[in-house]
Amino acid sequence: MNKLIFFLAVAISLVSCGSTTSSPKLFNETGKALGTTYSILYIAPKKIQKIEKDLDSIFDVINKSMSTYISTSDISKINAGDTSIVVDDMFLDVFTLSKKIHKISNGNFDPTVGNLVNAWGFGPKLGIKEMTPKIVDSLMNYVGFDKVNLNKNRTIQKVDPNVYLDFNAIAKGYCLDRIAVYLDSKKCDNYLIELGGELVAKGTKITTNTEWTVGIDDPKQTTDRVLITTLKLRDKAMATSGNYRKFRVDSLTGKKYVHTVDPFTGYTKPSVILSTSVIAKNCASADGYATAFMAMSLDQTKAVLKTQPLDAYIIYSDTLGNLQTYITSGFKKILNE
Repeated sequence: MNKLIFFLAVAISLVSCGSTTSSPKLFNETGKALGTTYSILYIAPKKIQKIEKDLDSIFDVINKSMSTYISTSDISKINAGDTSIVVDDMFLDVFTLSKKIHKISNGNFDPTVGNLVNAWGFGPKLGIKEMTPKIVDSLMNYVGFDKVNLNKNRTIQKVDPNVYLDFNAIAKGYCLDRIAVYLDSKKCDNYLIELGGELVAKGTKITTNTEWTVGIDDPKQTTDRVLITTLKLRDKAMATSGNYRKFRVDSLTGKKYVHTVDPFTGYTKPSVILSTSVIAKNCASADGYATAFMAMSLDQTKAVLKTQPLDAYIIYSDTLGNLQTYITSGFKKILNE
């Protein structure tokens, strides 16, 4: 997922976490987690006690449940063939939501493409130097979310032990949702959470009665970060997926491979769509749909947007190579002029 830039005009006398009698201040917690960086801006009369320790605990439980980069995580053990693992509530949440998005996207969102993601060199394992049709066809035997079921006792059943689950396209968004729940428990009414470019915003900058302002990257930028637009985000989550940053180049052929893998063909997805930014009630949904839309045609995406409580800003390239955008009416309303 590409890195979004967000801005905050530092204000004073804003609504706080908890008490409104003390003079509230702006606090910013930053660090590294889930293989990326995070920044949490929140407004409170004083710093939340033990917030660093609490955040580390959230990241730890997410990793232990769903990180394919940790060999001792539940998902890694399941991928290794352990059928005795009883998954936790977080795994259950992500699994259930993934099934929903998989169905609505007509299979374009598929967490079982993990073997192919690894083979193409975009996962925790080293990629295969030369991907041949024979290798792709072989790995496709293990793709299909219908090949994985969650039993009533919360164990995972796979039709083939080689099926590889990968929730990296949705787990980061889910982690932001858990941080939001944590801040809500601390009575925070105003905050902006960013993790690897995904965002959750709540409340406003009360003194100016304005919303948190965030930005979307220009997909044709080179070295310096350039925004294509900015928008106001309030009580919503936003996730962006794009092929213009995450790709690899074959050292022998020089061919460029983007990170979106087509679950129907097994090959990295060539597409005119460069970036999809999705706004949803929660970040896990925004994250999952942003990934799905990168694998879908623009017409397919439009059809889904008509039926779901989502808004989107889609950047694509026309037949002449020029940037074009498709923006839902709800998204247009929150864009800065």
